[in-house]
This record gives sequence, structure tokens and C-alpha cells, in this order.
Amino acid sequence: MGAFVGSLRPEHPLPRALTGMVTELGLSSPDSLDGLEVTGITLTTKDVHPGDIFVGMPGAKVHGAKFASVAAEAGAVAVLTDTDGAQIAQESSLPVIVVEDVRASLGHISSWIYRTDDLDASVFGVTGTNGKTSVVYLLSALLKQLGVRSGLSSTAERRIGDVAMVSGLTTPEATEMHALIARMKESSVRAICLEVSAQALSRHRVDGIEFDVVGFTNLSHDHFDDYAHFEDYYLAKAELFSPDIAAKGVVTVDDEWGVRLAEEARIPLSTLATIPGSIGWESAQWKMTVTAQTQRETAFTLHSPDGRELSTTVPLLGSFMAANAALAIVMLVQSGFDLEHIAHVVEESGGIDVVVPGRTEIVSGEHGPVFYLDYGHTPDAFTSLLAAVREVTPGKVVFLFGADGNRDTTKRFAMGNIAATGADVVVITDYHPRTEDPATIRAALLEGAHAATSGAVIIEEADVRTAIARAIAEAAEGDAIIYAGPGHETEREVASGTIPFDFRQEITSALRDAGYSPGEEQSA
Repeated sequence: MGAFVGSLRPEHPLPRALTGMVTELGLSSPDSLDGLEVTGITLTTKDVHPGDIFVGMPGAKVHGAKFASVAAEAGAVAVLTDTDGAQIAQESSLPVIVVEDVRASLGHISSWIYRTDDLDASVFGVTGTNGKTSVVYLLSALLKQLGVRSGLSSTAERRIGDVAMVSGLTTPEATEMHALIARMKESSVRAICLEVSAQALSRHRVDGIEFDVVGFTNLSHDHFDDYAHFEDYYLAKAELFSPDIAAKGVVTVDDEWGVRLAEEARIPLSTLATIPGSIGWESAQWKMTVTAQTQRETAFTLHSPDGRELSTTVPLLGSFMAANAALAIVMLVQSGFDLEHIAHVVEESGGIDVVVPGRTEIVSGEHGPVFYLDYGHTPDAFTSLLAAVREVTPGKVVFLFGADGNRDTTKRFAMGNIAATGADVVVITDYHPRTEDPATIRAALLEGAHAATSGAVIIEEADVRTAIARAIAEAAEGDAIIYAGPGHETEREVASGTIPFDFRQEITSALRDAGYSPGEEQSA
């Protein structure tokens, strides 16, 4: 989402002959490719490097091949496109490689160009509605504690060791994904942790990647603008658990979709239950129980199928974060790590040492209300978040949120209703209205909130800065404020385009204006 920020690529790409690519992958070209070498591939003219193949895909309004001449000026050596695009790209004078389905071809072509089919690293993939980002960060953090250098790709950022950049899509396009993996390979990482969205699977963004272990968190209402029914949404995510994509899997069986996936997946699986009494609790091989919670950490015990236990803490709020940590641990065990070794390492460190940007992140200081910034933007995430904060808050709970414009409208009523049911004060504001009327978005959220019978105070404040200040004004020592939705984000999308807006900085500034000293470091 937002402005183009470039991509992480190999610093020392190895050229490959275009004729070899066409021959080995069974592609076709009406033009001569003799003597041409390729070092990269990209979908956008803003990211063209000399030696790249430029990809011209058909768009909703304009065919991407129209920009082939711009790509040529930036140093592209060829255009990959479909039959219609081949005609359009002729004016660029670049040789054209023609494929029937451009998007479906990108994974394997990108893998060939970047040589990502030869990795000396374990590849982990995580899918589900909620918790994907947290599990990816927990995997990376645990690997670091185990002495393993890793790379990650998440909704929040792409990271290789200490090198990081802000993310665009939850899962980048195949061209960017394989470039990123090649950079990780160049950096000698031993493990790669990838967040995999349903759209990534439907749109071929992880094609050409061989996953060693994949994990499933849960399935709940989201993305019904892309998927007409729960069934379509489930089938998209279930594709990750196919033998041509992954070798092993771990499935959380707290909901009916997890139970179904465990039954239908065609790869070796371990099952994990994290909610006592849930639908999959009795049959699960691994079980997690929460043992203690505070505003700043959650303690839990993970029970293995052979009777062993791992007890530790995660510096994140809520049982759902303990569930994410348990999934990460079981995925590591599936990949070959010993449970007792993991237990020893985290015990020495005093728990799992992790920071997950914008996930139940406390941005307030030691005094005044506790202010949580979170990325939760689905009805199920709201339910879990409110329950977790309520359990550790002695005073009242203030819930601040908005909803995306030009996205799934069917979840808005439920979001408003859950907010007003679980909080004492609800402040509804604008978020990313994009080209949709912000008042219409707020009205749908307000309708759900007013339908609740909890007696919560409901406030509408369109201006985001004013809404933050109003939420702080409604709270005092012993209370909690949750700002759900923005998480790690540093911009807003409005009708005129993308505008800078660092939610974390705006909150800390408002806390100072209210006389509080916000926290100076990220914590959870």
C-alpha cells in the first residue's frame, strides 16, 4: 500500500543468457535474443535496472506493455508480455518474449533469473487471517536466539539481518519476492520466513518457491472484496499446503477451518490447539495453555505429543500472541530443531526476545493510560484484542478505529458492533478512505456500534489527530486505549493520493500534549 519504495535485490547479480531462459523454460520470442543477458526482472518502470526484463501485464485500464519505451530508456533489455502486449511494445524496439498468462509465468521465470531454486536455507511460510505477521517475526526472533541468521518478508517490512525496508504488499509480487530471496541467499541467511496472503496464492506471487514448513493460524471474515465466500477464501489459503509447494506443515485447529485443513492437506502435518475446549483441542498433537498475563507480556506452556513441555514468556499482550509463538515453535520443531534446545535457549534469554511492529505495541510510558497501537482490522481481531486488553486492564477500555475505503464493506457493521460491545468508549474516525466517501464508511461503523446494547459511549470524529486526542482525553490512569488498524503504518491513503502520517509519532505527540511521557522505545 502507498508510495513505491523500491525493492531489495542481489547486490552482485549474475547475468544469464536470454536464449537460455527461453529454451530451458519453453518460452517463445519472435525476436532475436542472441548476445542479450538478463540480471533482473520487474513489473514497474520505477524499479527498472540496466539488464532487466520489463514485464508488461494487462491492467484494468491500461496494458503495462504501453510503458515498454520508458523501461527501455532505463536499461531494460527485453519485454515479457502476452500477445496483445507484444503488439503494443513494438514501438519500444525491445525484443519481446511472449507468454499466454503473464502473471502465472512470473514465479518460475524470476526463479530462473535469480537462481532461487538452489537455496542453502530453510523456507518457512505462514498463512491465515490474523497473526501472520506476528508468527513471521516470532520465527525470526527465535531463530536469532538459536544463532541462525534469517531473513523475513511481512506486511510490516522486508528484512535481511539488520537491513530492512518498508513493505508494500503483504506478499510482494513474484518478481520482487525472488529478488528478495536472492539477496537473502547472497547474504548467507540460513532461514527465510515469509508471510503468505490468500491473494499471494491466488495471484501466483509465491510460485517457484519451495517451502520446507508452512503454518496456518486461523480463518475469519476478511477480504470478501476479493473472495465471494468463506469457501473461496479457505481454498486459496489451503493451496499453500499442497505437496508441490510445501514439504511439511503445522495447522492450528482452534476453528473449523483449521480442523478441515488438517484433514484435507496433502502434506505431513502437525496439529496445534491453543484454546482449551476448542473444536480441535482433544485431537490436537500439540497443545498450548496460557499461564499468566500482564499488560506487557504473556506466559504460556507448550505441550508436545511425547509429553515434553516448554514454558516461557512472550513480550506481547494476549493469549492470541502466545498462540502465535506456539505455532512458530512447532514450525521450528517440524524443520528439525529440538524442542529442548529451543526451551534452553529461551530460558537463558528470559523468554522470547521479539518486537513485532504495531502489534499490541505499547506507545505510552509508565504513567497515565496504557496506549496500544495494533494492526487488527477484522472483526475476529477486534474480538481477541478487546478481550485481551480487558483482562489486564483495571479501568475502562477506549477503542479507537476506522475502516479501509474501497475494500471489503461487509465487515464494517460487525467491526462497529464488536467495538461497542467490548469497549467502554468507542471513537470512530477516518482511516484510509481512498476514493470512497469517508462519511459513508463511518456511518456503517456507527450503525454497528449503535446496534450494540452495552451502553458504551460512542464518539464520531472524522479528523484523525483530533480523534487521537479525544481518545486520550477519555482515559486516565488505570485505563487502556487501543488504536486498531494502523499498526506499523506511516501514511494514509486519501482521495488525492498518499499522504505521510506516522501513527506512532502522532500518538506520542498527542500523549505529550496531554501531559504524559510516552515510551521512547518499541515494546509490546
